[in-house]
Amino acid sequence: MIHFETLLAAHIQQALSSVFGIAAEKIALQTTKPEFEGSHTWVSFPFAKATGQSPEALGKAVGEYLVQHADFVANFNVVKGFLNISLRHEAWLQFFNTLQQMPDFGQAAPKQQKVMVEFSSPNTNKPLHLGHLRNNFLGDSLARILTANGYEVIRAQLVNDRGIHICKSMLAYQQAGQAETPENSQTKGDHLVAKYYVAFEKLYQSQIQALVAEGMPKEQAEKQAPAMQEARELLQKWENGDPETLALWRKMNGWVYAGFDKTYQNIGVRFDKVYYESETYLLGKSIVDEGLANGVFFKKPDGSVWIDLKAEKLDEKLLLRNDGTSVYITQDLGTADMRFQALSLDKCIYVVGNEQDYHFKVLFAILHKLGRTYGQNGLFHLSYGMVDLPSGRMKTREGTVVDADELLADMIDTARQRTDEKGVVNMEDFSQADREKLYHQIGLGAMKYYLLKVEPKKRMLFNPEESIDFQGDACPFVQYNYARTRAILRKAEDLGIKHQTTHTVGTLQPAELHLLHLFYDYPATVQQAADSLEPSLLVQYAYQLAKGYSQFFAECPIFKAETPELCAFRVALSAQAGELIRKSLGLLGIESPERM
Repeated sequence: MIHFETLLAAHIQQALSSVFGIAAEKIALQTTKPEFEGSHTWVSFPFAKATGQSPEALGKAVGEYLVQHADFVANFNVVKGFLNISLRHEAWLQFFNTLQQMPDFGQAAPKQQKVMVEFSSPNTNKPLHLGHLRNNFLGDSLARILTANGYEVIRAQLVNDRGIHICKSMLAYQQAGQAETPENSQTKGDHLVAKYYVAFEKLYQSQIQALVAEGMPKEQAEKQAPAMQEARELLQKWENGDPETLALWRKMNGWVYAGFDKTYQNIGVRFDKVYYESETYLLGKSIVDEGLANGVFFKKPDGSVWIDLKAEKLDEKLLLRNDGTSVYITQDLGTADMRFQALSLDKCIYVVGNEQDYHFKVLFAILHKLGRTYGQNGLFHLSYGMVDLPSGRMKTREGTVVDADELLADMIDTARQRTDEKGVVNMEDFSQADREKLYHQIGLGAMKYYLLKVEPKKRMLFNPEESIDFQGDACPFVQYNYARTRAILRKAEDLGIKHQTTHTVGTLQPAELHLLHLFYDYPATVQQAADSLEPSLLVQYAYQLAKGYSQFFAECPIFKAETPELCAFRVALSAQAGELIRKSLGLLGIESPERM
């Protein structure tokens, strides 16, 4: 594969040595900004003093050297201390001819490194909601991007299947369920359990209000409310292994898991490993003993165990209560140890909302102080901001959460309306099954694209109406341009235009050259997305490529090209543009429809 950066860097080093007598160990190149002519930019400022030249004069001198000595450089321009370099069209054609023989373009060689990406990790008292969707889409796309970069990736989730939250749903079901099941109520299992969680919270809040009205302080009322006391008694029964309680817990969790599986299937997400808190919550107690023995932890007079992280600006943290029960951080310590030992991981990435930033700082600091080899660089918290709707924030206990199933159904309905009413898509020869598949691809793709195009760390507003747009920066526009490339290939086949891997056309049109620039950028974009754990870079790339192809399609006649050779070249450009749109969307977990 041709690497223009390597070639240019070598020639710039030669220029600095030959013309100015200085040795430059490293030459960094940037992509030229769209408003300037060129494809690669070298910044001359760092070398100006050593050469005794102004940045502009140095850039001009190096540019002239490149034109004279690098046969693949066509011309240059200098803007202050920025040397913008344009390559010869022949060089871009050589790159394209090579590219067409590389089906694995953008797929890195195996790195022999194993990475776990933990995401989703829901509670079993409610369905997946909009916030979970951002989490799932981030985790799924990261797994795909890391795989494309040569890592062995394990997709994992830790299900929070125990604790007071599920006991609340269980208690409400015991009191008012009347043998209701997902089957006899025609209700998805996770939705049914959430119904009883909301019912518990309504009863609980009414009891608190009644106690406060009688003069009890609110904090005390929250503890003394009968509903909460009964829920805690149910939790105690679970922890003591009461058969009846465990049977109800397994039944209701089973309903939830079946519901989750349907949602995961609908949104195109899968997992290699599923961990359950009921099986991991006791892990970590041996780590407490270890930390006490080596002086990393300390015991307070009441018998509770702590770690002092004030030197790390993280305060003190409880690790074991005085009654010997563990806390969340204890479980996470044990789970991390178990994973790294059992799976020989090199890295674990936790995709968790930013409300847990402090928790993960503490977790990583403890593991580092315990001397775990992975504690220094093997752990990463991909923190992301919450998602709001135009109608405001969501609250599970008030029953105002926008759950994933309903939102996806709404997105599919919107896709159906946009395509049918506005006639954006020609669906005359589509069967009903093909139509429904297309609506699902457009609706789900729009949602994934919209939720992934914002940097994870930023809080975001999700507007379903804006996400389905066939003209602007939205997934349907990108998908439409992929389908357009497929239509070009079908027509070319009908006309008997054979695929060629070697093209010798004359001067490239600006839109053709722009596409080749975008093709060249694909592997670096995939690598950068993996290095920075930033799927939004692939969203930006997919949009720029679709926009570039749309411009090419408008400006460069394909089947009415001046010569058969030029026609074949433009068909090949269409094929490659479509392939890279498909690949970039695929790394985001988005399907590319063959016809639209």
